Amino acid sequence: MNPKMKELREKAMKLPLQPGVYIMHNSKNEIIYIGKAKALKNRVSQYFGSQNNHNEKVKKMVENVDCFEYIITDSEFEALVLEASLIKQNKPKYNILLKDDKGYSYIKISKEPFPRITEAKKPDDSGEFIGPYTGSYYVKNAVDQTIKIFKLPTCGKKFPDDFGKTRPCLNFHIKQCCGLCRGKISQQEYNETIKEAVAFLKSGTSVSIKELEKEMTEAAESLEFERAAKIRDRIIAVKRMAEKQKVVASKIREQDVIALFSDGKDGCFQVFRFTNGMMYDRETFVIKDIGEEDTAFSEFLLQYYTIREKVPPCLTIDRELDDRESITKWLSDKAGRKVVVFAPQKGERSQLVTMCRNNAAEVLAQSRNTQGRQYAALKELGDLLGLEKIPVYIESYDISNLAGTENVAGMIVFENGRPLKSAYRKFKIKSFDGQDDYASMNEVLTRRFEEYEKCKDSGEGFGRLPDLILLDGGKGQISAVRPVLQKAGLKVPLFGMVKDDKHKTRAITDGEGEIELKSIRSAFTLVSEIQDEVHRFAIGYHHQRRSNSTFKSSLTDIEGIGKTRAKNLLKHFGSIKNIKEAELEELENAPSMTKQAAHSVYFYFHGQDTNE
Repeated sequence: MNPKMKELREKAMKLPLQPGVYIMHNSKNEIIYIGKAKALKNRVSQYFGSQNNHNEKVKKMVENVDCFEYIITDSEFEALVLEASLIKQNKPKYNILLKDDKGYSYIKISKEPFPRITEAKKPDDSGEFIGPYTGSYYVKNAVDQTIKIFKLPTCGKKFPDDFGKTRPCLNFHIKQCCGLCRGKISQQEYNETIKEAVAFLKSGTSVSIKELEKEMTEAAESLEFERAAKIRDRIIAVKRMAEKQKVVASKIREQDVIALFSDGKDGCFQVFRFTNGMMYDRETFVIKDIGEEDTAFSEFLLQYYTIREKVPPCLTIDRELDDRESITKWLSDKAGRKVVVFAPQKGERSQLVTMCRNNAAEVLAQSRNTQGRQYAALKELGDLLGLEKIPVYIESYDISNLAGTENVAGMIVFENGRPLKSAYRKFKIKSFDGQDDYASMNEVLTRRFEEYEKCKDSGEGFGRLPDLILLDGGKGQISAVRPVLQKAGLKVPLFGMVKDDKHKTRAITDGEGEIELKSIRSAFTLVSEIQDEVHRFAIGYHHQRRSNSTFKSSLTDIEGIGKTRAKNLLKHFGSIKNIKEAELEELENAPSMTKQAAHSVYFYFHGQDTNE
């Protein structure tokens, strides 16, 4: 804990209740954080009070504060402008800092006998260049579309040197490449195709379709039906591409769509930029230790439009912000015209925000070796249950028995929204006989966390604490397990999965109230999958125990066959059926068997004494 905490709090409590900017310094007098406030006293004193409500980023920052200074302003807007300016000048460690590493992009047509069309960051003497473009997203899409429409090669072969040396690749067989490598396309014919592709890149979709339709008509009138058919196929391909583009089209001609996805520790901002109703650029920013989301979002907007000259007339964001009015005024002043900042709740723009956030989730998920859809479901579940962080590591438990016999439990683990089968565990209830699901659940969780104490330093298997425990059951199961966690001094979120009268997942309970799930699709699907899986695993173990018990009891009825021999026979032959079908000689040669014991087993199943 910061030894100066008391001194810093006393100083903070003397600040005025006016808007302004506060500047945190470390012991080396380096500026480590700059923030703004409507009321300086209220905002700054929060840092030096209880640390329980702070996230890890703020705790680390406060731990390093040696002193602070402040500047009073006449309004919250002036505080925002000053904050943006000071952050740009000082680049404090704990503020969000974006690098302006976005250069121009070009489309390159290489200087070769058989030219290639590729993306490029800067022009040189190696070819013809179209551009510059401010959006690399547009360039990549334009190049990809052109290659697909005109079926241009993307392989690493060098032409004409590599003509006929190898078979055509998969792209040729699925009709996504003209198969130049076969050596059956002349240089003149290929270069004509490249000219048409460049014209398409320069003119755009609508103009290109008109030109292609004109060419197709001329070819048909000249009885060049093969050429006309090729042009027809290109027209179809262009129209298909145009239809795909409509997926990311908008009725708002010019806007930026910005969304944030955070897992409680790191965050990813996604920016979709639209002009003429079409998305022309997309940018991604991953921020480590993002801190409080709304504060981070405001900081991001200031930083992003500090390093980007173009401010659109409309900004569509994924949340309401307390300082939206000040940010709107700042953006309007920067743009020299009115800028609208809007957080949609429904309609087309809300769908764009969702798409933007899902893409942000996908980027962050890839860094966690999972998928965006699964990561979004985990966040949705975490938000629904009021968890402090995304439940990346979930343990679930279920009890299975038949009228109290072969009482067992199953534990499954989901990591990053997917089953982690290597972490599954089976438990045989040992502390009592008979049926008592609550006592069984208490025993299983007690044993589980006793193992945690033994190996917690390893951080693996039982040595790893879950982010969430889900019990297959309701209030009774939770009441049975909660004392176990309290006794162990562990603060692991604990909930029960409640089924309806058709044994399907209906809700989640904390032991008091219920949280309905069906309206929250992603979280509902995930919890249903977990509940089905833990039930399958537990009941599978129960069936296995019953089968083994039946097998052993039938074998131990045979004279000379005890538990050890019965177990060895089952292990050797695999099943009772195989033991029944075994020849006498096979039984004699089985592990731990004698001739007399083998005769007894054979006689038991075949109904005759082999000694006769």
